Amino acid sequence: MSMKGTNGRGKGPGRGSSDLRRADASAGTPADSPERIRNVALVGHSGAGKTMLHEALLAAAGTITRMGSIVDGTTVSDSEPSEVHQQRSVVLSVAPVVADGIKVNLLDTPGYGDFTGELRAGLRAADAALFVVSALDDIDAATTALWAECDQLGTPRAVVISRLDHPRANYEAAVAACQRAFGDSVVPAYLPVRTDGTVTGLLGLLSGTVSDYAQGAEPAVRDATPEELAASEEARGTLIEGIISESEDESLMDRYLGGEQIDVDVLVGDLETAVARGSFFPVLASSAETGLGMTELLDMLIRAFPSPLERDLPEVTDLAGSPAGPLSCDPGGPLVGEVVRTTIDPFLGRVCLVRIFSGTLREDSAVHVGGRGLAERGHEDHDSDERLAHLYSPLGASLRPVPYCVAGDICAIAKLGNAETGDTVSAKEMPLLVVAWEMPEPLMPVAVEAATRSDEDALAKSLGKVAAGDPTLRVERNAETHQLILWCMGEAHGEVVLDRLRDQGVKLQTVQVVTPLRETFAAPATGHGRYVKQSGGHGQYAICDIEVEALERGAGFEFIDKTVGGVIPGTFIGSVEKGVRAQMQKGVSAGFPVVDIRVTLVGGKAHSVDSSDAAFQAAGALALREAAAAGRIQLLEPVSAVTISTPDEYVGPVMSDLSSRRGRVTGTTSAGGEITEVTAEVPDEELLRYAVQLRGLTSGTGRFRRTYLRHEPVPGNVAPAAANA
Repeated sequence: MSMKGTNGRGKGPGRGSSDLRRADASAGTPADSPERIRNVALVGHSGAGKTMLHEALLAAAGTITRMGSIVDGTTVSDSEPSEVHQQRSVVLSVAPVVADGIKVNLLDTPGYGDFTGELRAGLRAADAALFVVSALDDIDAATTALWAECDQLGTPRAVVISRLDHPRANYEAAVAACQRAFGDSVVPAYLPVRTDGTVTGLLGLLSGTVSDYAQGAEPAVRDATPEELAASEEARGTLIEGIISESEDESLMDRYLGGEQIDVDVLVGDLETAVARGSFFPVLASSAETGLGMTELLDMLIRAFPSPLERDLPEVTDLAGSPAGPLSCDPGGPLVGEVVRTTIDPFLGRVCLVRIFSGTLREDSAVHVGGRGLAERGHEDHDSDERLAHLYSPLGASLRPVPYCVAGDICAIAKLGNAETGDTVSAKEMPLLVVAWEMPEPLMPVAVEAATRSDEDALAKSLGKVAAGDPTLRVERNAETHQLILWCMGEAHGEVVLDRLRDQGVKLQTVQVVTPLRETFAAPATGHGRYVKQSGGHGQYAICDIEVEALERGAGFEFIDKTVGGVIPGTFIGSVEKGVRAQMQKGVSAGFPVVDIRVTLVGGKAHSVDSSDAAFQAAGALALREAAAAGRIQLLEPVSAVTISTPDEYVGPVMSDLSSRRGRVTGTTSAGGEITEVTAEVPDEELLRYAVQLRGLTSGTGRFRRTYLRHEPVPGNVAPAAANA
């Protein structure tokens, strides 16, 4: 494959500060037009080599003078303390490179399933995806599922086989794995050239030339030897046939089969068109350690991947929710951008990463910031008008000033008021809202509490800041258990959220999640409530007798007065009911609310002077407690309707696992594309860590959603943790 080379790109000097790796950190690089922009998300499973490939591309383009290290925590993209601690990416990071006058915004996305929200944000901001596959490992099911998702969206893609410097690297096996997982349209454009078993160069199948990296990251180009050409003949034929089958020139295939040599420039042009269209997917080879393949990869990014002009834009509405017409990627059009990531900087305050879809954003301009649709996650709908002070071009955590940002580009804005991830930035005089992308639902609860009462305010403020930048986090104060619950994507996500809170000086601790049980009477019972106090002067006198019986699930509460002869004056009948209701909220056995009972007031006594509303409320509460002590109380646990979406191959293990969780499978439905939806009813106690366990059970491909269904009796052989809390 012969594309325009990138040799000779200047590598500027270090800026003379503490970070000498940044070659151009003092100033950003604004693009002048969408045609000269590429937005590419690096995706793939954790450990595939995305971050180091990202680092190698920055070094190859001269954006940094030398590569950093994941172990040392010095890479451009992994700058958060939690990333350094966990040795993996947990947030979306953006760094641009400039090659042959084209600005390529490289979006490094996390590969671990807990951080899929950051991955979704990266794909939202990008116009193409580069799948990074390790030459050492097979392709996991989650990567295969992501490929299928990109296929449905028509996202242009390419594949790069990484880590070819490793002794166990197997390029051919990795390509075969890609074709099994992604389909036959995944075809190598290069083959590795080995010297004494070590990959030292790449053979371009279209050009017939070899890029020799034996002497370093700047390759020397030579013609392939006859032996190399003969060994690559079959692969070259497969590539050419694949390109021709995607060509709009229907005569090419007949000419090729007739023995005609198709001009290389024609093949390259058709290849670039097919890649940009999202129908053909070249495979490239790389080693971040040695710089192998960086020239070819940069060439492919700028020539084959589409500009923002070639991609559809998200829908927009006005503030009332009415469609506002289609957007176009026009720097002169109405301003519309979207916040794809939000962080809190100790010096700059709130920093927002924004993809501009239409118009041009300029420093010192007035904008409207609005957010909708995430109220259920603690992000209330909001609108505000802001004036921008400065714009920046992001280089990982570094910010470089720029005067403007045109449609199709990505910039950073500091001190943007109350902006949150997912918000829309538009013109003050013409406010618009971008239809939000699909956010994954956090389904693993983590209960936290402030270490001391004085830390409670700090916890509340810090939670607001953390939640503003993380739409996959839901903060809830449970109305029944009064616990502060952080709903997370999984254990690793929970650890990152807790680390961020602690980094802000919050002292907190995690506690056991309490399942909100309820109580009811399992058998009829009677209770006698006697509240009599004489302490001199005006006393308290109230006596009542009640009968309690259980009602059907969901029936609620009934109170019936069957007293006769005025033993309790009518003005105090309601007081007895108030007392009973108050005790029901407090619980009578394990401290959980009492539900689904009928209480019948059958007798009692009153005093003409000492009886009062308060006394009969106390007597009613005492009567219910006595009935509970004499009767039999049944604990009720919440049960949710659960829908699990999983590849067909995991349906059996999923159903077996549900049975072990006291779940009742209610049906299975084909969702198409070899995906099955399993519906079941499962006690909430069994779902506390299900987000983590389902991921392990289905190799990261399973998803589930849940809705509260009802409360059911806790089996006698089960002791929920909540009952003992």
